[in-house]
Amino acid sequence: MMRRRTLLATAAAAAAAQIASPLRAQSWPNRPIKLIVPFAPGGGTDFTARLVAEKLTARLGQTMLVENKPGAGGNLGAEVAIKSPPDGYTYLSISGSYAVNSILHKPSFDSLEDIAAIGQYTDEPFLLVAHPALPARTLAELVALCKREPGKLSYGSSGMGGLTHLTTEFFLDAAGIKIAHVPYRGTGPALTDLLAGNVQLLGGGSTTFLPFVKSGKLRALATSSSKRLAAAPDIPSYAEQGYPTLDFNLWHGMIGPKGIPDEIVNRMNRELDSVLKSPDVSNRLADDGVIAVGGPPDTFMATLRSEVERWQTFIKRTGIKLE
Repeated sequence: MMRRRTLLATAAAAAAAQIASPLRAQSWPNRPIKLIVPFAPGGGTDFTARLVAEKLTARLGQTMLVENKPGAGGNLGAEVAIKSPPDGYTYLSISGSYAVNSILHKPSFDSLEDIAAIGQYTDEPFLLVAHPALPARTLAELVALCKREPGKLSYGSSGMGGLTHLTTEFFLDAAGIKIAHVPYRGTGPALTDLLAGNVQLLGGGSTTFLPFVKSGKLRALATSSSKRLAAAPDIPSYAEQGYPTLDFNLWHGMIGPKGIPDEIVNRMNRELDSVLKSPDVSNRLADDGVIAVGGPPDTFMATLRSEVERWQTFIKRTGIKLE
């Protein structure tokens, strides 16, 4: 009899949970939603998150609050978000560095298995830019210069293990050349030294570099985009210069903790997709050479898995470490 009562109680609890989940989803959202940005204010991830949050606030009827939690290469804010209750009220805005951090920084969570993918915001091409005094206007000329005068050039980055570091090393590895790496504490200081001629090369997002390229203060040698940028059609791609595997872009997107009800994930994804496809958002991003992506959660999850695999293979083969 006792065993029978226990079984009945368990079944009743399970049934109640199944009923409660749709009810919670139907009433969502009924309070403000938090979007954590794991970097300091002012960067590309912060800008994109605030643009998306502003538009989602209007569509959801609840305020989406952006909260910056920088530290540990982005893992501090990521840990807070991913370990939050999966009730649909806490999300994380991520960039391409999320895939790298899962390998180099070894966070306390599983970057693929402990999350719910919501959707991809954008795809921003990388540019490899040079100081105008550099006597190379193409990748072929750069490679020839490095082989002719080894040890002469240096490139900057936003720091060891960051995307500006790893994407440049990806190119150097493919080209079979060596250029001295000078890490900085962020893209800003690296850009300042590039403009001053203290380093000769720097990689980064198109939104950061295009204004300097258009003004003639920097020269763009290549873009990672598969097609030339509408905002800068004179910049050749890596692929058309003989490097088809250098198709990495600086993407941004939204994830949440694993366990968010499917109804909430799908609603958030639909609203996000509508925001990104709206002309005011897509055109605003396109002016900087950035593509508004959108699409279903499964597609974004596939992108995450592919990116982790790509960088895991590269880092393991080259032995790059945070030293």
